[in-house]
Amino acid sequence: MERRRFLGMLAAAPLVKACGGELPPEAPLALGTLEPRRTLVRGWLDMYFLASEAAPPGAPALVLVHGSGLSGRYMIPTARELTGEFRVYVPDLPGYGFSGDPGAALGVPQLADWLAAWMDAIGLASASLLGNSFGCQVIADLAARYPERVERALLQGPTTPPEERSGFWQFVRWRQNQRWNPDWLGPVTMIDYRHAGLWRMTRNFHFQLTDRIEDKMPLIRAPVLVIRGEHDPITHQEFAQMLASLAPRGEVAVIPDVAHTLVSVAPVELAQITRDYMARTV
Repeated sequence: MERRRFLGMLAAAPLVKACGGELPPEAPLALGTLEPRRTLVRGWLDMYFLASEAAPPGAPALVLVHGSGLSGRYMIPTARELTGEFRVYVPDLPGYGFSGDPGAALGVPQLADWLAAWMDAIGLASASLLGNSFGCQVIADLAARYPERVERALLQGPTTPPEERSGFWQFVRWRQNQRWNPDWLGPVTMIDYRHAGLWRMTRNFHFQLTDRIEDKMPLIRAPVLVIRGEHDPITHQEFAQMLASLAPRGEVAVIPDVAHTLVSVAPVELAQITRDYMARTV
C-alpha cells in the first residue's frame, strides 16, 4: 500500500494542472550565463542541456547530474553559482526534461553510457561531476566503468541506504524531507515528473532501489566527496561515511541546517564546498 501511495504521489497530476505546467514565479531559476543548448547523441537522440563557458580560458569542466524523474532545471541555483570558476554543463538525461525519448526506461548503467556518449557529442573528454540523489548513482557507475572520463565525483545526497531499499522506507524518507524544501520546488519537480510519465518514474524507482552503489565505490579511481545536509533523512550520516570509506580517495562533507535537495536550497554553501574541493584535489 505504501509503495502505491508513493508512486501515486509522483504522478500528482492535479498539482501540475493547478500550476498550468508553468514554473512558479518565485522559483529562483534565472539562467545567468547558462545557455540552453541541444546536441545529437549517437546520431539519433536529441539531448538538451544548459551550458556556461563564461569562465576564464582553461577553467575545469563541471557537469551537474539530476535526480530521479527530474530535469536539470532544479539544479540551476547551484549551477549559476559555479559559472564564474568552471565551464558548467547541466544535461537532461534521455527520457527526462527536454531531452528526447530513448524508447525505454533506462537503468543506471544505460544512463551512465548515455552520459558518456553525450560528453563525446559535445567534445568533453573528461570532467568533474556533481550529482544529486539518484544522479549520484549514475555518476558512480560512470566513474567505475569509464575512469578516464571522471576527474572528481561529488555525490550530494546519494541514494539509497541498503537497509532502506523499499517503497515503504523511501516514501517515509521522501515525506520527512518535504518540510525542508521551499514552496517553489514542489511545482517545479512535479512538472518534470509529468514529463517523465508514470511508467518511466516507476521503472526508475525500481532501478534506484536495485542498484548497489556501494559495490561501485571501490572501483572509482577519482577523488570522491560525499556531501549531505545535516538533516537529510534520505542520505543518513552512516551511509555517507560508508560510501566514502569504500572509495579509495573518499571524503565526507556536511552542510549544517539543511536536508536533501542542496542543489536547490543551499546553492551558495554547496558551490563553496565544490570550489574548495576542486581546488585541492587533482
